[in-house]
Formats: sequence, structure tokens, C-alpha cells
Amino acid sequence: MDTLDNFERWKEFLGSQVDKAQAMGISNERITEVAAKLGDYLAKKVDPRNEQERLLKQLWDSANDDEQRTLASLMVKMTDKAH
Repeated sequence: MDTLDNFERWKEFLGSQVDKAQAMGISNERITEVAAKLGDYLAKKVDPRNEQERLLKQLWDSANDDEQRTLASLMVKMTDKAH
């Protein structure tokens, strides 16, 4: 099963990457910037594979740049709480 096929695995993967970035001393601000770029890429290039991803894509597509950054920040926070 691919990481993107299962939302829980996706959150675990993202959380692991956030943990690694924090351990390297990367600021939460920079992590959020990268998460926003990743979110933009996924929204444009990857078809949603489950209900959660479809909802996130709809939210992303409906949001302006500031709102997308907020969504990215919330995803980072959500994955941090999962650990």
C-alpha cells in the first residue's frame, strides 16, 4: 500500500518529516512554507485517493494564498500532535 493511499499513513509520514526538519533546526515558519508548497503541488498534480484527500483538495482549491498557508500550518500541527 502506497503512503498516499491511506490518510493515517500520510499523516504519519508527514509527521516524521516534520520531526526530522525540527531536529535539523528548521523553524516552524519554514516548515509551514514547505508544507504550503507541497500542498500546492499535491493539489495540482495528484488525484485525491480517499475522502480526506478530496476534502483537503476542495479546501485548498477554495482558499486564497493566506488560507492555504493556514491549511498547511494546521496540517503540520495535526501531524505533530499525532506523535
